[in-house]
Amino acid sequence: MINPSVLTVFIPTFFFVSATPGMCMTLSMTLGMTIGLRRTFWMMWGELLGVGLVSLAAVAGVAALMLNYPAAFLVLKYIGGAYLGYLGIQMWRSKGKMALCEENETTIKLSARGLALQGFVTAIANPKGWAFMISLLPPFIDPLQSLAPQVTILLLIILTIEFCCLISYAAGGRTLRNVLRQKSTLKTMNRIAGTLMIGVGIWLAAG
Repeated sequence: MINPSVLTVFIPTFFFVSATPGMCMTLSMTLGMTIGLRRTFWMMWGELLGVGLVSLAAVAGVAALMLNYPAAFLVLKYIGGAYLGYLGIQMWRSKGKMALCEENETTIKLSARGLALQGFVTAIANPKGWAFMISLLPPFIDPLQSLAPQVTILLLIILTIEFCCLISYAAGGRTLRNVLRQKSTLKTMNRIAGTLMIGVGIWLAAG
């Protein structure tokens, strides 16, 4: 088991890092604005799966190997970044309608699987996420104790905090969507969301 004093340091540390705006949180807020909180949950499941895998790989030492060979990230990063940029362009092209909504036949339709995949790709294709997990997790692991229980507890904490932060960002996007529901303001909102999405795509590809 993990010493309670370790958790009192780990929990606020990871909460601060997770709550700080980044690629995944920006993506969650943008989707909350455009498709609503309920459908954004699909992206969250994929993102949490990616974060979980990155965390486990960091503990196992796989991440260190991948950081030494950054070319392993390139294809995934560029595809993910290009896809987000494409979505951002679709938002910009929307004319007074809520972009990315399935009810709108003229806009792009995102399946639950597609949303989950985008969340997963965004989480695992971010080298900064790998570097952070490598630097954060090892100090909280006691090599003299059983590894599995420690990793399980830390992973549950990580995913719980990450999930709460994703919901907060998506809910904030949904609130902004409701405020700007008038047709005269939707075009502006879509362009703001599209710019954010394009920015996340560039961030993902260039990070």
